[in-house]
Amino acid sequence: MSDQSPLLVVTAHPGDFVWRAGGAIALAVSRGQRAVIACLSFGERGESAAAWRAGKSLDEIKQIRRDEGQTAADALGAEVHFFDAGDYPLRESDELMERLIALYREVQPAVVLTHGERDPYNMDHPKAGEIALAARVLAQAPGVVGVGDVIGAPPVFAFEPHQPEVCGFIPDVLLDITSVWDTKVAAMDALVAQAHLVPYYTDLGKRRGVQAERNSGPNLGLPKDTRAEAFQRFYPQVTQELD
Repeated sequence: MSDQSPLLVVTAHPGDFVWRAGGAIALAVSRGQRAVIACLSFGERGESAAAWRAGKSLDEIKQIRRDEGQTAADALGAEVHFFDAGDYPLRESDELMERLIALYREVQPAVVLTHGERDPYNMDHPKAGEIALAARVLAQAPGVVGVGDVIGAPPVFAFEPHQPEVCGFIPDVLLDITSVWDTKVAAMDALVAQAHLVPYYTDLGKRRGVQAERNSGPNLGLPKDTRAEAFQRFYPQVTQELD
């Protein structure tokens, strides 16, 4: 793939694009693709408990999370746009939708990654996914006024939630990220506010890698130490050949 096949990731919080899609982002960048992250919130209220306990102010916490998100995006080689749209709860607004539609039209993504439809542990995650899907549809419509040309119909994938068993997440795509695993680890290490999650997602990368290896078949033949991320399609795959 080339820079003509951009990747757009719409995420609720700075950590989400790293834990759930850091490998996919790094892999796209390694192939010469443009990778753009739309981070809708800083996670300043719901995912910054240690900073609140340390007596930090709201503005200080936002800056901490912004810095961490920027460092992580830099480690992955991606662009990141911070929308500061509020946290716990994240809410849709006309301004947010207009800005996101403009980003869709500027990037012209070939693939979109975002949150799935359910997460009973964090209301902002499915809301971000809902906003991402709505903006995609609106960005396709010539009658919707906005900056830039309308987009096509990029496939959209939900990345894996923290507790997939209770979120209705059934992966139908396993992405081999072995070649960029060290890059993802570097991005995870940038998220000091949520450092407790690094071991969990390190282990998850190994487990999904085992599943990818077992499902890869003789043609792909992935090795035993494969690392992987899991995704679920929102829309059907269109193809002229089953493979």
